[in-house]
Amino acid sequence: MGALSHIRVLDLSRVLAGPWATQTLADLGADVIKVESPEGDDTRRWGPPWLEDSEGKPTAESAYFLCTNRGKRSVRVDFRTPEGQQYIRDLAKQSDVLVENFKVGGLAKYGLDYASLAADNPRLVYCSITGFGQTGPYASRPGYDFLIQAMGGLMSVTGPEDGEPQKVGVALSDIMTGLYATIGILAALSEREQSGLGQYVDLALLDVTAATLANQASNFLVGGSVPGRLGNAHPNIVPYQAFPTADGHCIVAVGNDNQFRNFVNTLELAELADDPRFASNRARVENRGLLVPLLEAKMRERRRDEWLAALEVAGVPAGPINNVEEVFTDPQVLARDMRVNVPHPDNPGLEVAGCPIKLSRTPVEYHRPPPKLGEHDDLLGG
Repeated sequence: MGALSHIRVLDLSRVLAGPWATQTLADLGADVIKVESPEGDDTRRWGPPWLEDSEGKPTAESAYFLCTNRGKRSVRVDFRTPEGQQYIRDLAKQSDVLVENFKVGGLAKYGLDYASLAADNPRLVYCSITGFGQTGPYASRPGYDFLIQAMGGLMSVTGPEDGEPQKVGVALSDIMTGLYATIGILAALSEREQSGLGQYVDLALLDVTAATLANQASNFLVGGSVPGRLGNAHPNIVPYQAFPTADGHCIVAVGNDNQFRNFVNTLELAELADDPRFASNRARVENRGLLVPLLEAKMRERRRDEWLAALEVAGVPAGPINNVEEVFTDPQVLARDMRVNVPHPDNPGLEVAGCPIKLSRTPVEYHRPPPKLGEHDDLLGG
């Protein structure tokens, strides 16, 4: 039995942030009912690539949809109709959690807002995910990950120092919002054990992106300086970046002065460890422009894997820059069950990225593949 096997989740969300939260709850054992329009979640059509059937022919299931909807059941409901609205109300009465990501106030006109559904089910935890939240001057605006990465400051600190701002290569604001939504839902469920009541959870992509600026936010709020882009370098730690080698790049992540000493000893630049300009992290940050060229010149003298082997022996954190294929063939990733088979009706060999949560007594179980549209319409009856 999964840790959340006693929880039923009604998932009215689409695309990524909401479905990421509900997939995580499904991984943990919750019974997740994905409510889709008759046309289905938009991401079902976000391809190619498409899932191929056992004969190698493309199906109607996009790879994008498959990444964020495993473990769920799919029902088709048109809640613009009175019948559809009643279906949702009936399902909500039997559910512990509802997740939606419609525009602010978008479900109220159908009687599917929190106040309406909580009147029938006071124990309901109702989570709304929007770009800007339920309050504030931007509340009515639509919000998309790319837009929020820009407005939330993430793009201003991503990319080369002398280049243009860059978004992260995945929809990170959506993913982080999905994870924060999961945390908020679990907190509300825990509190319900004491009060017997559900509550409303308001998640905004902009809030989450601002919060997860982390040390960059603190660099401004505490230090008063506006962070800029440093490419692969770190604003507060040196050396902590990508280095060129004779046949490509690798990452070196020196986290303290002892690791720095081991690093420069490995590079046969031992004198740098006692140089007052570089002996402490504070000094290295202040003298980044002097130190890094010395390290780069030395790193270019040997091949990447030679350096990585030597640095591992020296206890210096370092690693390759893997592409996605290299990630999912890496022995550590495989050993941690991060590439899993979830047999699909169209293709029993379907593989997806695994769940990173490892529980000792109630481990994650991949009990259901991403559903075909309307696969579980029988739940609606009639």
